[in-house]
Amino acid sequence: MEKPPVDPQNPWLELRRLTPARIALGRTGTSLPTRAQLDFQFAHAQARDAVHLPFDHAGLSAQLRERGRDSLLLHSAATDRNSYLQRPDLGRKLSDTSAQALHEHAQANPGGVDVAIVVADGLSALAVHRHTLPFLSRLEEQMSTDGWSLAPVVLVEQGRVAIGDEIGQLLGAKMVVMLIGERPGLSSPDSLGVYFTYNPKVGLTDAYRNCISNVRLEGLSYGMAAHRLLYLMREASRRQLSGVNLKDEAQVQTLESDTGADMKGNFLLDPPTT
Repeated sequence: MEKPPVDPQNPWLELRRLTPARIALGRTGTSLPTRAQLDFQFAHAQARDAVHLPFDHAGLSAQLRERGRDSLLLHSAATDRNSYLQRPDLGRKLSDTSAQALHEHAQANPGGVDVAIVVADGLSALAVHRHTLPFLSRLEEQMSTDGWSLAPVVLVEQGRVAIGDEIGQLLGAKMVVMLIGERPGLSSPDSLGVYFTYNPKVGLTDAYRNCISNVRLEGLSYGMAAHRLLYLMREASRRQLSGVNLKDEAQVQTLESDTGADMKGNFLLDPPTT
């Protein structure tokens, strides 16, 4: 289809084809055009809806069961959405009932596991609903050759990132992978974040975690996110650390490489000199 001509008076319009960012909106007098204002209000409403959308843990649990994966449902110390939003500290720890239930599960299944996968609604249950299963399918497909033992997938209502450390510690997991809905943006209400920690335990700061963000169809693909996470997990197992001391240098295929045989490392980095 033939592209519409670019307005020579407004060359910014060409950039609008390349980004969802709000640029070249134009104006009507001293105000935004009605269309741009309505688009903004719609995006803002989508972001608010994503924050307040209830976590469909029952549906996700059923989908996991169809794939042969068991799950556990836990709850943070935040009793409802309002307390979760106003008290971030409560979302970082399990409720007493959930902590006891997880402790009993660990006692009934001694020995610990290599990997605990935790899924929390975070600030966008929409992201979790849309992307958890496709991402886990790609991740577990690539993990199959490593022989790591897995705990049941842990689903957490009103959870924040740090709650994964408590869960990993109680399960005796060497590594914890946290999937969580990220804070919605005005062009991305369904962005999934992936956080990884080696040797998780209560009290760790963000410096001990690695983050892979913007996992969604319009952002980082499931395959690339799984590839990067698996690299971090393998390196963490070898070096026994994660966080700021573990850099993402996963090899990726560049546009100039047809077979991948000449991959030089992260495409964001300069290739090594010869």
